[in-house]
Amino acid sequence: MNFDKTAIEQIFGISVENCENFRRALTHSSYTKENEMHFIECYERLEFLGDAVLKLTISDCLFNKYPDYTEGELSKIRSIVVSDAVLAEIAKKNGLSDLIIMSKHEEKQGCRNLESVCACAFEAVLGAYYLDGKFDELLNYIKSEFEFYIEEINKNASKYNAKAVLQEYTQGLTKETPVYRVVAEIGPAHKKEFEVEVSYQENVIARATGKSKKEAEQKCAYEACKKLGVIK
Repeated sequence: MNFDKTAIEQIFGISVENCENFRRALTHSSYTKENEMHFIECYERLEFLGDAVLKLTISDCLFNKYPDYTEGELSKIRSIVVSDAVLAEIAKKNGLSDLIIMSKHEEKQGCRNLESVCACAFEAVLGAYYLDGKFDELLNYIKSEFEFYIEEINKNASKYNAKAVLQEYTQGLTKETPVYRVVAEIGPAHKKEFEVEVSYQENVIARATGKSKKEAEQKCAYEACKKLGVIK
């Protein structure tokens, strides 16, 4: 099983101490199953730890960056910042996704590019760095790497959280919630796009496509909000 210590250090700008933890952080469960390895050899436990590290560091960033924001406002921004979509975008952009170790079958299926897989590996590496005793370095890295996303999401929170905005609007009118439905799946399994429509009181308001069902639903909700005048 290949593990490139130098590549990790170049991506994060933080030295690696315990290589075994980082190897696990990049190992998908499909690889351990294919090779009959113990489950602790995949990234799932480290992902659990890294998720907590990420939420803490992002909370620290938001708490200090926006001193006048309420707990609710900070929570909304954080929930989007730590979403699979954002983490996967970073993992693909910095080359971390290329380092994930997985089974031949999953590789052929295009699982390397799945948002959930990329996001899990990213969080697992944060967990490995935490165990390396590099929390302060991680905090500096996250402040720098996530600054753009934090500011972008703060400026356009309704766009990124349109589903919640639309639901709040419809429930305020009739207590009914919008209904989302996948109307088409386009493309091969490894590069599939989903077309989703949203309806309210049995009337279709908008349609949109995305690389995942969640992304399509968010885009769909955003278009619906614009049509209804909820978002300008």
